[in-house]
Amino acid sequence: MRNDKDNIIIKRTFDFSIQIIKFSEKLRNLHKYEMASQIFRSGTSIGANIREAQNAESKADFIHKFKISAKEADELEYWLLLCKESEFYPNPSQQLHADLLTIIKIISKIIATSKKR
Repeated sequence: MRNDKDNIIIKRTFDFSIQIIKFSEKLRNLHKYEMASQIFRSGTSIGANIREAQNAESKADFIHKFKISAKEADELEYWLLLCKESEFYPNPSQQLHADLLTIIKIISKIIATSKKR
C-alpha cells in the first residue's frame, strides 16, 4: 500500500475534494443539480488524476495526468466564478477559491519541473 501522507499535492487535493463535496451538497440542497454535478465532477477529478499519476507508466504519462488535473482545475475555477457572479447561486467561500489557486500553482510547478528532468 502506498503512503500518501507525505505527498503534499495528494493530501491537498484529497482535502480539497472533501470541500468540493460539501459545496456540491449545498448546491443540491438548493436544487441546483446541474451546477452541483459540474462542480463535483471537475473538483474531485483533480485529485483523482493526480493520484492516478502516482502509478504512471512513464514520465510522459505522469505529465499527461497532471495536465488533465490542470484542465479540471481551470474548469472548476470557471464554475466557481459563475456561482460567485450569479445572483441565483450561493457564493463559494473565499477559502475554497484560495485553495484551488494554491493547487493550480502546485500542479503547474510539478508539470514544469517534470518536463525539465
